Amino acid sequence: MRDLIRAYFSRRTLVSIYNLFFFLSNKLLTSFPLSLIMPKSDTGAESESEAVPLLDLSAPSSPISFPIKSLQDLKSRSYFDSFHFQFNRSTVPLRRDLPNNRPRVLVCHDMKGGYVDDKWIQGCENDAGYAIWHWYLMDVFVYFSHSLVTIPPPCWTNTAHRHGVKVLGTFITEWDEGKATCREMLATKESAQMYAERLAELSTSLGFDGWLINIENEIDEEQISNLKEFVSHLTKVLHLSAPGALVIWYDSVTVCGDLEWQDQLNEKNKPFFDLCDGIFMNYTWKESYSKLSAEVAGDRKYDVYMGIDVFGRGSFGGGQWTVNTALDLLKRNNVSAAIFAPGWVYETAQPPNFHSAQNKWWSLVEKSWGIVQTYPQVLPFYSDFNQGFGYHVSLEGRQLSDAPWYNISCQSLQPLLEFKEDNTDIIQVTVDAREASYNGGGNIVFKGRLEGDVYFTARLFKPLLHLSSSPITISYSVKSDHETSKFGLLLCFSSPSRETKSILVAPKETTTRLDHMFLKCLVTSEQTVSEWTVHETSLVMDGHTLTEISAFCYRTENSTKTSEYVALLGHISIKDHHVQLLQQNLVSLPPASSWVIEARNLELVPGNSGSKILRVKLEWRQKQLEDSVSPVYNVYAENVKSTDVLRSRKVLEKPRSKRVFLGISHIPAYYVSELVLDSDVKGVSFVVQPCCEDGSWMKVDDSPNLLVNLEGLPQVA
Repeated sequence: MRDLIRAYFSRRTLVSIYNLFFFLSNKLLTSFPLSLIMPKSDTGAESESEAVPLLDLSAPSSPISFPIKSLQDLKSRSYFDSFHFQFNRSTVPLRRDLPNNRPRVLVCHDMKGGYVDDKWIQGCENDAGYAIWHWYLMDVFVYFSHSLVTIPPPCWTNTAHRHGVKVLGTFITEWDEGKATCREMLATKESAQMYAERLAELSTSLGFDGWLINIENEIDEEQISNLKEFVSHLTKVLHLSAPGALVIWYDSVTVCGDLEWQDQLNEKNKPFFDLCDGIFMNYTWKESYSKLSAEVAGDRKYDVYMGIDVFGRGSFGGGQWTVNTALDLLKRNNVSAAIFAPGWVYETAQPPNFHSAQNKWWSLVEKSWGIVQTYPQVLPFYSDFNQGFGYHVSLEGRQLSDAPWYNISCQSLQPLLEFKEDNTDIIQVTVDAREASYNGGGNIVFKGRLEGDVYFTARLFKPLLHLSSSPITISYSVKSDHETSKFGLLLCFSSPSRETKSILVAPKETTTRLDHMFLKCLVTSEQTVSEWTVHETSLVMDGHTLTEISAFCYRTENSTKTSEYVALLGHISIKDHHVQLLQQNLVSLPPASSWVIEARNLELVPGNSGSKILRVKLEWRQKQLEDSVSPVYNVYAENVKSTDVLRSRKVLEKPRSKRVFLGISHIPAYYVSELVLDSDVKGVSFVVQPCCEDGSWMKVDDSPNLLVNLEGLPQVA
């Protein structure tokens, strides 16, 4: 049925259908108590059953993210008893703290009510799901919905932290229900403190960075002191348990208990501002309000985030494609900005397509505010340009899966590609997930025409990487026609005396051809891997700072005619040279024998046409360590039909059947929700392949594995 739908509808129509489906399913989901949920089938070799029975959240099912909808659930800590709690923890540490010497950019998610495709922690099949990849233009990301306690799905926290962006959840009360909630929560000083502690416990346990507090209902005047205690206590407890955490107050209810949006910092909302880390001003402010707010805030003017609604809705400048009007004003007045609902581009299907429209819209933010995140700042550095969705998954140029997928946790560090609407460049530079990938599902594609000795450069990254006397090793992978499309990396350095120096990293035949550019050329060694050429070289730049990494596109030395240029960049890696040598000479990851994999919640149910469906939760750890040593794991399954193999408890070195890629996990656990097996399968060998942050990985044949014997396991009807 899905194939018929794909064939019949255009991509844009298909996106709308997907969005409608997930929006409605989310509405249904949030209408039930926390103890109920709709399961979902995983991708890969697992079944696509249409059955969606309601399940208890404490029972095993495809891991999801979900909000807390009542004070009782928050008070009881029932969230921590959920099967899904373990999967909702973010595992990527925050790369840096907030700057205190400039205005900041906060981005508030608010996309179709929240918990759409992003609620599936292990990913889903909707490659057209919503994503953000312009993290270098923001400092704080807020995940928003209209549920009482909105907990950010870990995919957002993982990728935001990777880019140095803090992530906040949302605590919101509104309407009459919200007023009743606040009466209960603020009944006493002790109850206000207790609920504040519950919120602090949630964010600390799950690895995100604090809360946006949005009280959009009237408060009884006698409870205002307890509301202030709630804000103050939450801020204090969070700062103690997670230094650098944030509590931001939304401009809504006043210190008198009235629901009156002020649109500026004044005596009616400043008492709350004084108790926390910042204020998110409502978005219907007038031209003079940001300057007035800065004056009231004094030394804390950067903690004032003036709201901008991208949908417009009374926002200064009109939002949408004129969002830069408000941003320019705020930048001039030296206060911070809070961009609300950038998903407008996606929700309203702005032409010509989401990817192009998204790049165009965020280019407005860059022109107004400039780049606020610089990376890499430390080694190792690795990026395969994965945007968190795609049409295949690859490892070292070999395709593991050709199924569409969506999982924002898989985003690698994103390149800072410049958007040019006029398309006048001789080479067009895009990320195109439909093209081949070296690792993951991303790449950067360079397409156009080059004439004679003309070359083309494009910005990729803006590092702030201070180098020492230790050598660094730079590698990158390229897929191109070597005769017509050559590719190198142009590195820009700043010396201690602030002099600029550029070095071209490229194949050996480049060195004589580019002498006239006064560029120092560093020759790479080459290795061909699965139709990709991996280039590598080392250099020492003691005392220098790497400030820019650019692509360098050119042709062979004797070319005179204009010809088509096509090159795919698969990855870039920078490592400390001594660390790399150590990894080459020693085993960089613990051997398979040092790992323990356990199968839990094992269940076998009948499938169609005599098949059977396996459901199982896999957990793994190192024998000598409590915590896992790798940030990412690839999970595979291999059917076993031999009784001899089962009896020996060992899987043969060469697989007897095809090894199937199941998915990627960012925690040391994975839930296999519906693995469809033929009737003659007697067991399944699960393989967990550890991968490192520097882009290296353990060979799959050397990775830890677990053989699950299905013989004698009863099938559940």
